[in-house]
Amino acid sequence: MKKKYQNGFLLFGLVVLAIMVSQLDFKEVWEGISRAGYWFLAVAVLWLFLYCFNTTAWWLIIRSQKEDEKCPVPYLWLYKITVSGFALNYATPGGLMGGEPYKIMSLSPRIGTERATSSVILHTMTHIFSHFWFWLVSCVLYVCILPVNVPMGLLLAAVATFCLTAIWFFLKGYKKGIAVSGMRLLSHIPFVKKWAARFFENHKEQLHTIDQQIAALHSQNPRTFFGAVFLELSCRIVSALEIFFLLLVIMPSANYLHCILILAFTSLFANLLFFIPLQLGGREGGFLMSANGLGMTASAGIFVALLVRLRELVWTAIGLLLIKFDRKSQ
Repeated sequence: MKKKYQNGFLLFGLVVLAIMVSQLDFKEVWEGISRAGYWFLAVAVLWLFLYCFNTTAWWLIIRSQKEDEKCPVPYLWLYKITVSGFALNYATPGGLMGGEPYKIMSLSPRIGTERATSSVILHTMTHIFSHFWFWLVSCVLYVCILPVNVPMGLLLAAVATFCLTAIWFFLKGYKKGIAVSGMRLLSHIPFVKKWAARFFENHKEQLHTIDQQIAALHSQNPRTFFGAVFLELSCRIVSALEIFFLLLVIMPSANYLHCILILAFTSLFANLLFFIPLQLGGREGGFLMSANGLGMTASAGIFVALLVRLRELVWTAIGLLLIKFDRKSQ
């Protein structure tokens, strides 16, 4: 990636991060860290391993695009790009608008623009796809371990229907590709339709090639496809340890299965507010509502939400700083 683009991504991310940090109540943050003690360190270190799930899923996708199944991209370099990509997505209103272009521009000099684009689209699709499976599995888990009244039953049914519909849509996209159809959809949206139509005409062949590569993962490499989905889904489930660790500080009897349900509801609620940087307010509201729904106190929800938000800011800062550590950035 050219250095001017690299610096642009870094500057944008740091400005947004500084704005978000300025909104914190530092006294409350210090009290939370002091109370959590080494558990907060455990949460921060946990994400060092969780990003391995995301990186490995992307690495498998890149490797599957070559018949010799040898990935030309160093794993540690890809890990760095993954962390930086997530950091930019966290800091970008709408999500995916910062991290995905950054990943494509970083990867293109190594494997070509078409392969880089298709691998990033595939990994993003798989990441989102795993969320719908996670929410669907959580609906089943809720029914299995907790009593369900009529309002909750209707809510779970609505969420399950939504997830099943989304899973069907994604499977269709995997089979036929999504690049061409996506650009055609954009060509009907005000403000961007002229640009999208012109882009489609100028890059029609490349878009079809990208769609062929997307479809190949599902049809020709089912083992890689299911492996990538499994890794992303496992990351969702294991990341509930973050909530579990923090709840242990104030609730020694914390239940890990309940933590999975808290994470599922919180992530669903926060993703409905995808247009807000770092989903500010969405995660906090989700934690409070899910904690209350499971019989926990509001203070427990606030405590967990605060430290999770702080962990996100820490890793966002790390990811942004890693943008500068790229030997092939010239």
